[in-house]
This record gives sequence, C-alpha cells and structure tokens, in this order.
Amino acid sequence: MTIKSANVTARVEPDIKKRAESILSSLGISASNGINMFYRQIILWNGLHFRPSIPNSAPKTLEEMTKEEFDKRIARGLSQAESGEGIPADEFFSNLRQEINNSNVQNL
Repeated sequence: MTIKSANVTARVEPDIKKRAESILSSLGISASNGINMFYRQIILWNGLHFRPSIPNSAPKTLEEMTKEEFDKRIARGLSQAESGEGIPADEFFSNLRQEINNSNVQNL
C-alpha cells in the first residue's frame, strides 16, 4: 500500500475549482485522486497528455447554428462519405489504439 504523504498547493480560480470538483464528484473521484490521476498521466506520457492549444474556433452546438450552416455541414459530410474520404470507425479506433500502445512502449 502506497502512503500518500506529499502535499500539493496550487492557486486556482474559485469557479474553476468548484466546476472541476463538481465533475470529479459526479464521477466518484475526489479532488486529491483527480490530481493524482493528472500527475500519473504526466508521468505516463512524459509530459501533458493533451496538446495545450487555443482552438481556431469552438465547435457550435446545433442551437447555435443557423439552418444554412447545419445543412452545409451535413452536405459536406455526405459528400465526404460518398467520395470515400475517411476510414470506417472501427479501423480508426484500431489505429488509434495501436498508436497509443506504441507511444506507451516507447515511453517505458
């Protein structure tokens, strides 16, 4: 059994803390366990397990789109599917799993 004896002190915005802890709580995870998981991911990936970036534009919800925007996106997706662009979902996830496994082996 690992004894947890190190403390982490960090200043965060109260609203961010409240929202994050609420989500963790709904998952049955304490803030301490959430931070521990985050640190373990840093160790596993030898860095952040996500790419910090600012998206070019945030995706819009259906409610935020006009009918024309929605129709245009649907038409583009249909066109891509009909022209054979992309790969089947099972192939995509298989490739993704392989990529993750290769990355984990290289980081050991």
